Parts: sequence; C-alpha cells; structure tokens
Amino acid sequence: MAGTQKDIKLIEYKDTIKQLNMTVKSQNELILSLKDTIASNQEQMRIMTEQIEYLTRKLFGTSSEKSKNIEGQYSLFDEAEQEASQADESEAAELVPVKEHTRKAKSRQSDIFRGVPSRDEIIPLSEDQKFCAGCGTQMQVIGKEFVRREFHFTPSKGEVVNIYVETAKCPVCSEVDEMEKAVSFVKSEAPEALIPHSYATASVAAWVMYQKYVNSLPLYRQEQDWKQMGVQLNRATLANWIIYCSSHYFEPFYDYLHRELLKRKFLVAYETRIQVLHEKERRAETDSFMWLFRSGEYGLPGIILYRYTETRAGFNAAEFLKGFEGYLETDCYQGYNGVLGIRRCCCYSKSPKNDLNVRRYFIEAVPK
Repeated sequence: MAGTQKDIKLIEYKDTIKQLNMTVKSQNELILSLKDTIASNQEQMRIMTEQIEYLTRKLFGTSSEKSKNIEGQYSLFDEAEQEASQADESEAAELVPVKEHTRKAKSRQSDIFRGVPSRDEIIPLSEDQKFCAGCGTQMQVIGKEFVRREFHFTPSKGEVVNIYVETAKCPVCSEVDEMEKAVSFVKSEAPEALIPHSYATASVAAWVMYQKYVNSLPLYRQEQDWKQMGVQLNRATLANWIIYCSSHYFEPFYDYLHRELLKRKFLVAYETRIQVLHEKERRAETDSFMWLFRSGEYGLPGIILYRYTETRAGFNAAEFLKGFEGYLETDCYQGYNGVLGIRRCCCYSKSPKNDLNVRRYFIEAVPK
C-alpha cells in the first residue's frame, strides 16, 4: 500500500515537471515572438520617422524644385542667376492697385540707398570743350545735368598703428644742479588696450564677431580672408578674442538687460533643444537647451535674452526669472510652474495635451 502511494506521488511529480517544462517552452517561444515583434516595431518606427522628416520638409521646407542643391545650402555657381531672375535692381516687388488691374511699382533709387552717404561728382569739360569751336573764346559754365546714380564700395582695409606715449621734463629745473634730483618726468597716458597684451582693437574684434554671428562666417574662413589681406591671424586667436570680449564687455551688458527685463510687466519664454560639440564630460548627441526670454510691451525698447542650460529642468526658468512679478506667456510645459509670483499665460497655438505646436498636426492631415 505504501509503495503504491509512492508511485502515485512520483507520477504526480513527473506530470508537474512535464507541465513546467511545457510552460518554460511556451514562455521561451513567447519571448522569441516578442523579440521579433520589437524588432519589427523598431523597423516600422524607423520608417515612420523617415516619413515624418520627409513630410515635415515638404510642409515647412522650401517648395522650389528648380535646383538640385544640398538642402539648406545655396548653389555655389548659379546663385546669382537664380536671384537675378526674381527681381531687377530697378524694380521692387511691391504691388500697387490701379484701375481694373495691378501693376508693379518701380522703387525710387533714393529709397534703395536710404541711409548711405551721398556725394556729387561733376565731370569737367575736356580741354577741347573749354573753348568755343566757332571763335575760340573760353566757354562759361552755366549749369549741370544729371546723368545717372552709381553705387561705389570700398572693401575693408586695415592698418597697423604703433602706439607711443610722450615723455617730457621741465627744461628749467633740469638745468639747476641743486634741483637735479627733483626733476620730474611726465608721460602721457595711453588708452587701455581692449585685450591685455594683444594687438586686437574694438573695430577688429567687432568685425570678427559680426562676421561670425551675423553673417554666419566660420572662423576658418575668416582666417583665410585675413591672409588674403596679408594678416596672419589664426582661428584660435580669433576665438580667444570672441571669448574675452564676450566675458568682459558683453556679459556686464547682458546682466544689465537681465535686470531691466525683470522690471517689465509682460514676458514671453520658450526653450528648445540644441546639441553642443566638445562639451566637457558630455556626449555630442546629448540634448542641451537654449531658453529665450523676451519683453512684450509695446512702446518700450524690446529686450531679447538667450540662456543656455544643460537640462530642461524647471528650476532653470525659476532661477532666471526670480524677482519677476508680471504676466509670463509660455507653452504648456509644466516646468514653468516653478516660477513663483507670476501670472501664467499659455499660448493658444500650443496643445495642452502633449505640448506640441498646432502646425505640427499638419503632418497628420497628409494622406497616407
């Protein structure tokens, strides 16, 4: 009897083990199936991402297909022809209404060159024209006639200025023996250098920064331009000038504008992703953020300030706007909730559901 019970128990254990093995096998098959599903979803996501990027470029990018340029770049060879076909220098694209139709209004050259210094150049008579062809009497100038208007341009040019200070002494005191030791010398005071121990001047540093940040001209190309003018300036020197002037001259002015910004009654704030190369202890693919804060009152000078942070954390906005007690217009990002003492205004062009701009929903309207 005891042996029979043991046999029954053994059979039950074997059945349990068999069922567990089947369960494990089923789970393994399920894991393999899920891996295939994940791989398939990742591939589908990649395809959908490419489609979204393509549709975004179609919706918000350039609509012209006339050239096969690399996206975001102008052609190096036919830019002049493309631009010239769009407008003539003697015409502006302004449309003015006239009876029964519209007509392109020609712009006046005085409007084109508004703000540019102007001078008159009178072409004198030649030696043969100064005397009457009939009797030989010297001709008398009675007036002038306008022929045309020309625009002249003088390319940038630099010069080296050697700075000296004058040294002087008293001629009377220097001739008296007993006062020889009391003779005093004086020197003129040279203006302080823009950058200590540097030959940089305000005009040169301003030009480098203007070319870099307004005209988007990289430092290596500026280096080439300086060499063409005979100046051996390397890009590292130009970069050091920018960094020094930014920290010593722009930063105090930035702080002043920041204090003035906090005194306003209405501000607008927004943040966007940016990637920075060669950041210490951070990968190039890591997202950083650039914040924009600007004033909104009409009738007062506008103030627009940018601030870079490594994260999108809300304390960045709270720290920057500390002391502001007005209306703050933002999107629906909850990080701005940490800004104290304000009245929050949300932009109508933002979706409160997922903080996306309305125009991005245009992608969903494109037929699949």
